[in-house]
Amino acid sequence: MQTADGQTCGKGLAENSVLPAQVGKLIAAMAENLETHMKALDLSDENAAAEFAAYEKLVKELKQAALELHVTANQMAGYRDLPMGRHDEKVMMDPVLRETFERFMQQKQELLSLLEQTSTRDNAILEAMRAHT
Repeated sequence: MQTADGQTCGKGLAENSVLPAQVGKLIAAMAENLETHMKALDLSDENAAAEFAAYEKLVKELKQAALELHVTANQMAGYRDLPMGRHDEKVMMDPVLRETFERFMQQKQELLSLLEQTSTRDNAILEAMRAHT
């Protein structure tokens, strides 16, 4: 459905491609952080060896997830000029569509809140790390 301002579903996909792109970058950075942390582990210690194994598995999975998000974001961005298809206006006004969009917006808000909460904790950790250099 094209809106009065020329917005199309293809343009919407392209505009929203920033979300999986940015989440992918965040996940890739998390993987890199875990991978770097692994270098500090003393593998002669049983607990450190278990931590290393856990991180090794998680790094692999996180890198794969980041790659898939990157690919998806690029695909979404590539649909910017997708020709506008006909939409059933009655279906578009169905409360189910509104509810799914509301859930999408709620999840974005919850992600924002989570990032704000963890940012405070992570900044404290970073300050402690800086104090020791």
